[in-house]
Amino acid sequence: MSDTAALMKEKNELIHKMLEMQHQFVDFEHKNGISGKDYYYSQDGLLKDYRDDYRNMAMRVVELAHQIVGSTR
Repeated sequence: MSDTAALMKEKNELIHKMLEMQHQFVDFEHKNGISGKDYYYSQDGLLKDYRDDYRNMAMRVVELAHQIVGSTR
C-alpha cells in the first residue's frame, strides 16, 4: 500500500467513525435533550469527551487531507 493509499484509508476510517459518533449523539440528544449550553460548556463527562474526541478526529482528517494532496496549512 502506498503512503497516499494509507493516508486515504486512515482518513476514510476517521470519517466513518465520526459519522457513527454523530448518529449516536443524535440518538442521545433525542432521548435526553441537550441544550447548546450543555454541549459547549460541559467541563466533564460524556459531552466533553465527545467534543474533544470529535474535534481531534476532525483536525486529523484535515491534516490527512493536506498530506494527501501535498499542501501545507
